[in-house]
Amino acid sequence: MQIIDCDQNSPEWFAARAGIPTASKFATVLAVGKQGGKSVGRVDYLNRLVGEILTGEVEESYSNPHMERGKAMEDEARDLYTFESGNSPQRVGFVRNGQKGCSPDSLIGTDGGLEIKSALAHIQVGRLLKGELPPEHRAQVQGCMWVCERKFWDFVSYCPKLPLFRIRVARDEAYIAKLAQEVELFNIELQQTVEYIRRYGVKEAA
Repeated sequence: MQIIDCDQNSPEWFAARAGIPTASKFATVLAVGKQGGKSVGRVDYLNRLVGEILTGEVEESYSNPHMERGKAMEDEARDLYTFESGNSPQRVGFVRNGQKGCSPDSLIGTDGGLEIKSALAHIQVGRLLKGELPPEHRAQVQGCMWVCERKFWDFVSYCPKLPLFRIRVARDEAYIAKLAQEVELFNIELQQTVEYIRRYGVKEAA
């Protein structure tokens, strides 16, 4: 496991994560299409990583106003989490572990980590009422524990003027085993596709 100290969204950060699946996209790796095959999102993600490997260039990440709002409020949410939990979050740029990686919002001590999400008011109310990890973030949170070799991950949802939602998620070995298998298959397909594109047109050119 390698912890890379850099600013997220910096050239060093993009270079560190180029061509490998990352925890924020593990749900896409696991996704299944309507007919039981590969989802459109999974195919698109694999092709994007192939492009990064072959060109050495990283495509610009998609961003929308809600995502930009989340980035802007992350420090505020982290400060509130620190005050309420008593923990001392350690900010890191990127963690790489073999052919996989993640960008933790923070690491907690030697055993934990932190994921921060911003939320619109109605979403935050729903999360406070349910009191559980939102299922759409399970792959990312468990994936971060897998990549970073940690025992727990604190999930925080933040919306100004509403209470902070905070839940500690334990490592789920059965889920991680399934995730590891799917990521391995994804990486095998990724390498096979890279080699196919490298050979593309060789016979015709010869």
